[in-house]
Amino acid sequence: MEITLTQGILIGLVTAFCYSGMLLGIYTNRAIVMAFFVGLILGDMQTALIFGAISELAFMGFGVGAGGTVPPNPVGPGIVGTIMAITLKNEGITPESALALSFPFAILFQFVTTASYTIFAGSSKWAKTAIERGNWGKFSLIANSTYIGLATLGFLIGLVASLSLPGLKLFVEILPQWLINGFSVAGGLIPAIGFAMILSVMLKKELTPYIILGYVCIAYLDLPIMGVAFVGTIFSLIAYYGKNNNGINTVKNVKVATENNNEDEEDFTNGI
Repeated sequence: MEITLTQGILIGLVTAFCYSGMLLGIYTNRAIVMAFFVGLILGDMQTALIFGAISELAFMGFGVGAGGTVPPNPVGPGIVGTIMAITLKNEGITPESALALSFPFAILFQFVTTASYTIFAGSSKWAKTAIERGNWGKFSLIANSTYIGLATLGFLIGLVASLSLPGLKLFVEILPQWLINGFSVAGGLIPAIGFAMILSVMLKKELTPYIILGYVCIAYLDLPIMGVAFVGTIFSLIAYYGKNNNGINTVKNVKVATENNNEDEEDFTNGI
């Protein structure tokens, strides 16, 4: 599959919107969002959404930096990985192997992002100087310089990733099949690692039985995802209403105890 110049420009515009959107807090820089737009442009939504779902599972965990660490940027798999998964699937590239192959780009783009923030770190001082001089046009430009810079970088990333498809094909053709199969296995493990990172932060010991139950439903009962979701919903409702009943009983007990205390006080007063 070849990518036309028009498709490359559209992917560049989408990347610019998604990459700079993280400054607006609208979560456009998620892998599944970018995969959706790339799949829409390239005309293969099924492969794009499969790849986006796998990538999102991984970056749900990688997206949370532990301590002072900076996680990889989802633009790597969201744009480059989706392009590889769609255009190179006839060369034996699966969504899992595309995720593994796109991971270095995720690290590279995070270095680019950090460098961009470093360059624009002095924008507040420049903006202050513009205000003091009454140059409001320059102030407006400086105030939006970080967003404009990230949007420009995003457009270049999307355009270059689209137009470098021949180089990606040549690179994949050089790789032996056993190595591509290894990347597929590694790419299949990355979402599990990301999900494990989430559990390491969120999991409480009282929730462990539900994790084991989900594993049993998938591994031994062969339930589909919707079936497991319904099972989880049932136990969520049981826990929710059970908690509410305990709360209601507690309120009733407090009310009864208060009434008893009031009656004892009245009896004591009457006795006096």
